[in-house]
Amino acid sequence: MIKKYGIFFIAVFSLSGLLFAREKGGDKMKDVLSKIHWLGHATTMIDAEKVIYIDPWKLKEGAKKADIILITHDHFDHCVPSDVKKIQKDDTTIVTVKDCAGKLNGDIKIVKPGDKINVKGIDIEAVPAYNVNKDFHPKSKGWVGFIVTINGVRIYQAGDTDMTEEMKTLNVDIALLPVGGTYTMTANEAATAANIFKPKVVIPMHWGDIVGSRADAEAFKKAFTGETVILSPEQ
Repeated sequence: MIKKYGIFFIAVFSLSGLLFAREKGGDKMKDVLSKIHWLGHATTMIDAEKVIYIDPWKLKEGAKKADIILITHDHFDHCVPSDVKKIQKDDTTIVTVKDCAGKLNGDIKIVKPGDKINVKGIDIEAVPAYNVNKDFHPKSKGWVGFIVTINGVRIYQAGDTDMTEEMKTLNVDIALLPVGGTYTMTANEAATAANIFKPKVVIPMHWGDIVGSRADAEAFKKAFTGETVILSPEQ
């Protein structure tokens, strides 16, 4: 009888510990999610222990200065020297691909798909980003999306991409995915991809400027089986 009660209490305490861990994990996710700011199009700012911008474009004067700037590829709406200058400090580190690096100045680290680096204590992974049924973003260019780890939470900003084979095997918590179509995935294509690699939360992006509208973000939300957070552009 004592043995049975012992097993029962071990099971209860184990379950309580698991539930507590899940609750704490949920709190961590909420905290990190609150630090992600979608500034419109593909521009993302993560305001955490380091201020990180991804693909800064059309930034307002007086934008918060960056510790790290990540740039996915060299198109005019992603690699913008004038916007980089608005947020660049003397010690800002820029992480980007080779064909964008030549347009910029400062502390620049060049990456290619598959690279993993640590910048100012932040783990950053470069993952492939390319088109599979159109020619705007050829795989041969070696352009990227990024996975940034903040407080143990893995944030994936996909860059300009279609659903790729590499994307299907990603292990991430929060994903910012393009949904506007034409140059990237449509809403349904993005949802199909997300339903395969199953991030806990998706923030639709690459809509509302040049291509796409909020209707695309809403269409994604209907098709994705996980949690979708639709943000309004903050600038």
